[in-house]
Amino acid sequence: MTFPRPEFMRMALRLARKGIGRTSPNPAVGAVLVRGGKVVGKGYHRAAGMPHAEVEAIRDAGGAARGADLYVTLEPCCHKGRTGPCTEAILSAGVRRVAAAMKDPNPIVAGKGLSALRGAGIVVDAGLLAEDARALNRPYCRWIVSGKPYVTLKLAMSLDGQIAAFTGGSRWISGERSRALVHRMRAEADAVLVGGETFRRDDPLLTSRIPGGRDPRRVILTSRLAGLSGRRLFREGGRREGGGEILFVCPGSVSARDGERVEKLGGRVLRLPVQGSRIPAGVFLRALGREGVTSLLVEGGGKTAGWLVAAGAVDRYVFFLAPMLLGEGVRAIAGYRSRTVGGGRKLRITEVRRVGEDLMVTAEPAPSE
Repeated sequence: MTFPRPEFMRMALRLARKGIGRTSPNPAVGAVLVRGGKVVGKGYHRAAGMPHAEVEAIRDAGGAARGADLYVTLEPCCHKGRTGPCTEAILSAGVRRVAAAMKDPNPIVAGKGLSALRGAGIVVDAGLLAEDARALNRPYCRWIVSGKPYVTLKLAMSLDGQIAAFTGGSRWISGERSRALVHRMRAEADAVLVGGETFRRDDPLLTSRIPGGRDPRRVILTSRLAGLSGRRLFREGGRREGGGEILFVCPGSVSARDGERVEKLGGRVLRLPVQGSRIPAGVFLRALGREGVTSLLVEGGGKTAGWLVAAGAVDRYVFFLAPMLLGEGVRAIAGYRSRTVGGGRKLRITEVRRVGEDLMVTAEPAPSE
């Protein structure tokens, strides 16, 4: 029988997607065991500290795992962390062949898991649907190599590039279906970021608000911690499934007394060094990486967007374009200037689709960037 077969790896990828937003800082992984052309076991990594996908599939298969083929979306681990090495579980179960969609970029693994299986006499194939597997775990791949999260900048704006009217009013530029999709994006992200001005003006909750959804950590980047006691985030923004921590990132010079007040309200303060008048984007992102944040969803405002764009720190752009014109309003990206058209940030559009009345455009930095 042909090995490996793409349909079984696609099934493993669908299983892996169930773990997105719940496994951090681990990757989302799915596994399928096949014997005689039939699926005998399935599993996926549900959360950090819980059994890995391979172990879940082996348990699901029971004795049928012996002599079966294992399809897994990421190279099995060969080291002991919160759980034991998956390579040992695979060998103990008597699996005959293993197809891994991609090698693990984690330097601790990086091909060693596949080598261990080959050394034990198991037939190993690597690379089936590798691009799909990498797309699934872009945040993990970025974080495990660089120590920084994968950054998605989401902007809801008018067709003429405004995120608010000149008075500052921004509700609602995008339509209901777009806002529902953003709630799903929040549920799949480790953390969501807004700047201090946006936080004070809009008083957002930054929760996912979808059935069974997981709230991300809420990160507010600000130089002022005073006057936050009445915010909805503290009154109504409770946590679900261990998510939803409220983290204020500020310069080290911010008053210790103000920091203590925030912590009494239920937030946590992270102080970082500044260069010039701002915290460098790289310093900020590495600090979040040390907190275990592998994916960051940036929701505003314009100055925060411009700060990250200027630093070349955005990995993915998601624009929700509403069918309206606001004229002179609040720019979607502020504080970033290109002296020439040719010197601007070049993007590669990866998807364009209708979301209700809005147009959703997804883009990435062009390869030359």
